[in-house]
Amino acid sequence: MGGRHPFLKNSVVIGAHPDDELLWFSSILRDVDEVVIVYRDFWAQPGLGGARSAAIADYPRANVTCLDIAESGAYGCADWRDPVLTEHGIGLGIEVGKREATRLARKSLSALRAIDGGRIASSSTAELYARNFTRICAALETRLRPDMNVFTHNPWGEYGHEEHIQVFRALQLLRDKIGFKLWMSNYCTERALPLAMRYFTDAPESYVRLPTDKAFAQEVADIYKKHGCWTWADDWSWFDEECFMPAPRAETPAAAHRHLFPLNFFTIGDGPQRKWLPIALTMSAASAAIAATIAESM
Repeated sequence: MGGRHPFLKNSVVIGAHPDDELLWFSSILRDVDEVVIVYRDFWAQPGLGGARSAAIADYPRANVTCLDIAESGAYGCADWRDPVLTEHGIGLGIEVGKREATRLARKSLSALRAIDGGRIASSSTAELYARNFTRICAALETRLRPDMNVFTHNPWGEYGHEEHIQVFRALQLLRDKIGFKLWMSNYCTERALPLAMRYFTDAPESYVRLPTDKAFAQEVADIYKKHGCWTWADDWSWFDEECFMPAPRAETPAAAHRHLFPLNFFTIGDGPQRKWLPIALTMSAASAAIAATIAESM
């Protein structure tokens, strides 16, 4: 690749999950000074955290670390037709209530040894999500300086991931407090577009366009696959280029003509949906929920 771009001076990529850094920042992944990954463990997959640690230890570049914060499991809980931003990230909708019903049913069953208690979250998804925001801010505040260029997820979470948005919102808050320059990625899907459109501006803004480093990205992807913690599609093809733009400080007001920098727009298949249990409103509904949980755990 060419010479190091000036905006990579005192630079760090901060990605939510292991493999986010190579999916959305491959053009700069080899050249930034540091890579920080936020989440490691996930209660629903007890071995995932250890596999991710092994992959990071095997990383083909130096200065890659993890904050070791456990995932909340909030993916898929927001109402993406009408997303509402909150102080902790994005508002979680009716799906989070369904998941809490599942958690409580499983917690009851674990006491009877019907299912493995290690696969049950210690708190509700909403509680974990809110708590993680404070943890992220506390862990990153001492590591960031005013002279840094910080690269992270965009405010719509690329393909609409609630934890990506949480990381962006935490860094948005820290930028105002510390004063570093915050840059965002340019990936988007149709799921996240209703939120992305709120960040269109009334005049085109400057951005940096760089060629992706497909060879290095594939090298890192192979390490994640080797350790059994690759979470993305095996047939993923990297774009030829990606763009970075200074992150906005707020949603922009509507205007007659609005612009956003060029997007790497892609789509992802729905895939098999997780069968979270309905909220049990009656004794018969509760019984059905428990029966479904037992069946699902076998």
